[in-house]
Amino acid sequence: MEECAMERGSSLIPCVLYRDAPAAITWLCQVFGFHEQLRVSAGNGLIEHAQLIHGSGMLMLGSLKDNDYGRQMREPKAVGGNTQSLYLVVEDTDAVYARVQQAGGEILIPIKDEEYGGRGFTCRDLEGHLWSVGSYQPWDE
Repeated sequence: MEECAMERGSSLIPCVLYRDAPAAITWLCQVFGFHEQLRVSAGNGLIEHAQLIHGSGMLMLGSLKDNDYGRQMREPKAVGGNTQSLYLVVEDTDAVYARVQQAGGEILIPIKDEEYGGRGFTCRDLEGHLWSVGSYQPWDE
């Protein structure tokens, strides 16, 4: 059973809501290298559901709206910061770091070699969600 989950990708899929989900999809694909797998429009420029792929991982996202699920979520600005963060494994951390800077992402922890291996940095995306990006691959342990 565990082998099946690994073939399909991670069994843990983060879900994030954005005020401007179409802009977030574009930013995440251009800056972090995600690939859009699915987009379900809710009309009026809103995204009901989207799936972005990066390697064997997936990020689900949608537009922040007043519905049963949306009322359970808070955007970072509404709570004065982040209550969680996302870690993205990449091969070329320096290239992604440069793209984040060029795309206006806020660098919180500059790029550096980590004591536990790999190279990484921490930033906020265009709506303030916290991302750590690095070459450290925890599955290799």
